Amino acid sequence: MPELTVIMPVYNGEKHLEEAVNSVLNQTYTNFTLLVLNDNSSDSTPNILNRYKEQDHRVHVVSKTENQGPANLRNEGIKLAKTEFIALLDADDIALPTRFEKQIDFLKSNPDVGVCGTWFTVFGDKKEKVLKHAIDHEALKIQFLSSCGIGNPTVMFRKSVLGDLQFEHQYVPAEDYGLWSQLIAKTKFHNIPESLLRYRWHPGNISQTKKVNLIKSEILIKKRQLIHLGIDENDTNINYYLHAVSLKRKLPINDIKQVIEAAKTLKNLNLKYKYYNQELFKAHIDNILIRTIRNAKSYNMAFFNYLKKESGYFSKMPIIDKIVIFFKSLF
Repeated sequence: MPELTVIMPVYNGEKHLEEAVNSVLNQTYTNFTLLVLNDNSSDSTPNILNRYKEQDHRVHVVSKTENQGPANLRNEGIKLAKTEFIALLDADDIALPTRFEKQIDFLKSNPDVGVCGTWFTVFGDKKEKVLKHAIDHEALKIQFLSSCGIGNPTVMFRKSVLGDLQFEHQYVPAEDYGLWSQLIAKTKFHNIPESLLRYRWHPGNISQTKKVNLIKSEILIKKRQLIHLGIDENDTNINYYLHAVSLKRKLPINDIKQVIEAAKTLKNLNLKYKYYNQELFKAHIDNILIRTIRNAKSYNMAFFNYLKKESGYFSKMPIIDKIVIFFKSLF
């Protein structure tokens, strides 16, 4: 019996599909089923998949007659999977040969970890670079306050930890951020500190074609995480709380003062609820506030004096920032 199911949604993916599928079939770990969900593609994707099915018994294909979208397809793939371990991969990305072997070994050696990602290398229309997310669980929980701390096509997870959670179509293209930001409250996360995937960046990336919904979805996802600190998403100060954990540039002076007060409240609430590691949480907020002050919309001497005497952040800033803010406040 296969031990792992690899889920790959695809829509009109003829350009990069073969490279993605080959990267799975050429893994050093071989005991898997590759489940490809074809989202009613109109190009040569069906022919490519049929050829792979004939060549390798590990390749299984589900073909849709109407477009479902990647979130719904991944949910269907998870339901169909008969294995405890599930890996994700997109049809335009490349899994490096030892990815599955290293993730399986890590999950088996760490039964308390439910989700394992890896670092990954962005290539294509962007300058090639390795994205290095936080590694350990507590640091990842805090990173999720401002951004998704795990690369979706690098993820391997235990099916049993999901429960009723699933990818939500309303959040596309941030459906992965939405799911993982909820699941991290239920199980431990870990990123292997090694690039084990090549993430292809191109104009057709769904994150590029749905930018407006991406921004709206990310705000909703960030608000939802503050529930762990007892803050309702309809709280009148919700935006100040958000800006205390996720950088917002060009804020007016009065808004920055409100964010500083919100930051104090968040630190006290975390002492009460103990959801985040307090030391890491405090360091994250302090870093966000210093960057917020550095990127203020405007400055004046009253604000400069407030920063020095009342904010609690001026003493934590590098000397060069203090000098720059002083001269900006003067003029």
